[in-house]
Amino acid sequence: MKRTSICIMLIALFSNINAQNSAEKIVAGNPGLHIGGYAQVDFNLNGRDGTIHNNGKLDVHRLVTFFGYNFNEKASFVSEVEFEHVSEVYVEQAFLDYKIKKNLSINAGLMLIPMGIQNLYHEPASFNGVERTNVDKYIIPTTWREMGIGFSGRSLEHSINYQAMLVNGFNGYNEGGVFSGKSGLRSGRQKGAESYITYPDFAGRVSYYGHPGLNLGFSAYVGDSESKAYDGLDLADDSAVASADSTIIGVQMLGVDARYNKGSLQLTGQYILANLSNTDQYNAITSKDLGSKLTGYYAEVGYNLMDGIIPFIESETEELIAFARYENYNTHAETEGVAINDVYNRTEMTFGLGFKVAQGAVFKADYQIKSNASSEEETGQFNFGIGVWF
Repeated sequence: MKRTSICIMLIALFSNINAQNSAEKIVAGNPGLHIGGYAQVDFNLNGRDGTIHNNGKLDVHRLVTFFGYNFNEKASFVSEVEFEHVSEVYVEQAFLDYKIKKNLSINAGLMLIPMGIQNLYHEPASFNGVERTNVDKYIIPTTWREMGIGFSGRSLEHSINYQAMLVNGFNGYNEGGVFSGKSGLRSGRQKGAESYITYPDFAGRVSYYGHPGLNLGFSAYVGDSESKAYDGLDLADDSAVASADSTIIGVQMLGVDARYNKGSLQLTGQYILANLSNTDQYNAITSKDLGSKLTGYYAEVGYNLMDGIIPFIESETEELIAFARYENYNTHAETEGVAINDVYNRTEMTFGLGFKVAQGAVFKADYQIKSNASSEEETGQFNFGIGVWF
């Protein structure tokens, strides 16, 4: 069976260097029960494709309830239950946190994979634009959470937060191939729903916050996908083992991101690279078109127009943020055994406004110009929505 041995080396690296996602911050330092949540309600309208009319879409995209409990100053439980599109219910987080010492904790349960910005900080009031970036949706893929155990900590002396964990891998083969060229690894998220595992994968993140207004992040994920082809496998049958091995994808994902805020100015950028191995055998046995390299990046600039630009509506509690973002995500950057499909090399430019009427409450509107490398044609989409977080 093909398995990655680099996990132990990476664990040693990250253990020498306390990180919290948004839900953990609500619980931190306060005794007893904590209740909160966030919500995103969207309106999306695609532009006309020639003479073809497209209806607009109205959607309660997600409603998430947060429940956390501090048992004492060392032990706490964090959970989030998500309702998507009104009818779908998921558990987004459910883990126990125990502080070994002041700046070091052990965590176990269903946890967010610490890859990129929006997988950890995905509340709609925390990012510009109505929808999450597609780099985070298709390359990472947000919201990515799996079952496992790990450590999180903080080095105050070096202004560093870190996380390191062992988790189950993606479900890559379940009565057929799960991954695809169009959506990459996204459909393989197990989400803690009767997840299965052969060997654990490694995920880790280090972020630096030592310069005022600046946050730099480095994320890594290394391991292999899971496969139902191994369940009940006769290891003495070489042919059966070789067939099962063909359903495994090796995943090596790296990400770097940066956020910088100075006064009313906001700068954000991110780059994600995923190298996948064994895709030629996987595509042959599943008739899929999974790429062997997935890449994605975006750069964004935002500015609070209420800070002196529009003086007659100055406010100490409200913000009107104008932003522009350029984004590219390619799930066929490289392939093995199948031809590159340029339709999967996608670019988006997004221009919009976010009116923050209170801390954690925002009206959003933006316009997106979408294209791909296979065609010179562009399509447009208007989005409007609200986001709340409390």
